[in-house]
Amino acid sequence: MVQQGQIDHLLQESGEIPPPPHVVEQATMSDYDGVYARSIADPEGFWAEAAEELHWFRKWDDVFQWDYPNFRWFVGGQTNIAYNALDRHLNTERRNKAALIWLGEDGTEQVYTYARLAQQVNRFANGLKSLGVGKGDRVVIYMPLTPEGAISMLACARIGAIHSVVYAGFSVGSLRDRIQDADAKALITGDYGYRRGNRVDLKGIADEAVVGCDRLEHVIVFRRELAREDLRDGETDFDELMANNSIDCPAEVMDAEDPLYILYTSGTTGTPKGVVHVHGGYMVGTHYHFKNFWDVKDKDVFWCMSDIGWVVGHSYIVYAPLVAGATTVFREGAPDFPHNAIFYEEPASRYNLRSLRFLTCAGEPLNPEALRWAYEHICGSGEWAHMVDNWWQTETGGPCLGTTATMTTRPGRVGKPLPGAVMDIVDREGEPIEEPDKGGFLVIRRPFPHFSRTVWGNPDRFADTWNQIPGVYSSGDVALRDADGYYMVVGRADDVLNVAGHRIGSAEVESALVSHPEVAEAAVIGKPDELRGEVIKGFVTLRMGSEGSDRMVNDLQLHVRRELGPIAVPSEIEFTPTLPKTRSGKIMRRLLKAQELGLDPGDITTLED
Repeated sequence: MVQQGQIDHLLQESGEIPPPPHVVEQATMSDYDGVYARSIADPEGFWAEAAEELHWFRKWDDVFQWDYPNFRWFVGGQTNIAYNALDRHLNTERRNKAALIWLGEDGTEQVYTYARLAQQVNRFANGLKSLGVGKGDRVVIYMPLTPEGAISMLACARIGAIHSVVYAGFSVGSLRDRIQDADAKALITGDYGYRRGNRVDLKGIADEAVVGCDRLEHVIVFRRELAREDLRDGETDFDELMANNSIDCPAEVMDAEDPLYILYTSGTTGTPKGVVHVHGGYMVGTHYHFKNFWDVKDKDVFWCMSDIGWVVGHSYIVYAPLVAGATTVFREGAPDFPHNAIFYEEPASRYNLRSLRFLTCAGEPLNPEALRWAYEHICGSGEWAHMVDNWWQTETGGPCLGTTATMTTRPGRVGKPLPGAVMDIVDREGEPIEEPDKGGFLVIRRPFPHFSRTVWGNPDRFADTWNQIPGVYSSGDVALRDADGYYMVVGRADDVLNVAGHRIGSAEVESALVSHPEVAEAAVIGKPDELRGEVIKGFVTLRMGSEGSDRMVNDLQLHVRRELGPIAVPSEIEFTPTLPKTRSGKIMRRLLKAQELGLDPGDITTLED
């Protein structure tokens, strides 16, 4: 009997990709099974040990308290994440080590050592204080992906202000909604951002967005253009604020549970919600995974291809790498501009990628075809680098599922639960689905330190995520697990296709389409059908040199039939030059479905231009 909410598994993948021996030999977490077992058997002891590596002004009284669905970590402890990211390194050899290496789309480069970054953060923190911004005040940051954006975040954290980064380029209405929802005291913005060779008029958007935001007291403008526009009344120049203030600014002593930031996410409904992360637990958890999952060593250079407007940029451009004392590269602009290979260029040897050791992917489910391409062309077919997947969300702050440096990669599978994450797959009633390769709803059974604490101004909405299926956190994704404990995330629950009583994950059909040699990308949606409940429609982007035709439609349908069986064959296929994506690279199936069925797509401000 099929369990309610169970997902059919159709994509039969075989083959494994072992990690290169030199990656295994130097892995920080060499005994995954032992470490994971300890993290689950004694989570308080495990996370207390991880927290001991960091600086606390006052040690905690209790490691963990849980009054379901609310919880607290390191209760009574006092710290400051910006102190740990900067001050902790200044009396060590890391003082003159590169902390941030920034690349502009036009080829410019800036390097900030830990000492220089600390001075800049302190200057700006004092500048904020001179404007009356202090502990608990909300500051919205609407900045391009530049060092000044990261400095703004760290300066807020240093003085105890709560920052809310809004991705540069979001619409007027989206920015205004976030300013008002956070009841922000200050807005930090730039004049322009650059993407694909174009200027994004951030200041113009900000000027419109602040209209009606009567409680907003200050607008701080980072002006990077030589021809600087005059500032309005109530606006302050970013650089002047830095220049007029001291390089000495003591870090505010923060309780472990004091909010660090609000990050708005659309979630499954399309309605933005302000996810709240805190100083203590977020610092401990993200730092742990940076060292142990990403396996970053003290002499490594870490490149994060995200943006500070997303949670990945918060956790793994700004906070965890700096707390760990690492060197991080980040770049403003599109990954395929001015040409498709721009991210692979190196000054000494244009396409020599042998320095790469560990390549990770997150966001969309990593289909087997894309993984194999990256394994061959970026990782040297495993000669020098390991290619892995990982899964997490804005709410979790850091990774929950992944393939570690010592694990064999299984194409189509994201990996196993990472230390501290108690994951499961359940049906609609919350009953575990134990049978291998039988899909259901992906849930988390226990909060870890870097889990979000609430939804800003709406605790009931936070509680809902722990009550949709009683006793667990509902991720909104569907997944399955094989006999060896590897998980496969097959898409959002809203994207599950229901064809003639068979529930099919969109990722499986998309992976089958992409495995055709002439397909570059694909997305599928379900359309209502009186006979079968739903039929599948595919949206396909072909490779250069291939053309859409009735014959191609037939070829693709036959290909999916061979890969998955007749139940998963799309009844319609539409060829499109591009797929709608968020600026972080996720396909917006919700928009495709809304356009197809004439529905309201909800909040689409994350849509790439």
